[in-house]
Amino acid sequence: MLTLPATLTLSEAAHWVGRLDMELRDPARGELVVDAAALTHFDSSVLALLLQVRREAIRQQRPFAVRGAPAKLMALAQMYGVKDLLGVMA
Repeated sequence: MLTLPATLTLSEAAHWVGRLDMELRDPARGELVVDAAALTHFDSSVLALLLQVRREAIRQQRPFAVRGAPAKLMALAQMYGVKDLLGVMA
């Protein structure tokens, strides 16, 4: 499982893109699940990050889902029209 930090804004996104990219290349991983439960301070860059993980999951033909997405993240995803792409789990 890929766990996101409490704060993820544009200034932190570049660091997380690199980190997630390394983790996504791990052949031992099965389903690509992103734990977003810790997110408290974020902007739309988190959506770009999640969509990048989703694209990589599709490329690798692996299942993708987001777990523990806060309501604010879901509202942002709805506003941008990408909510259904995130595969949100309870």
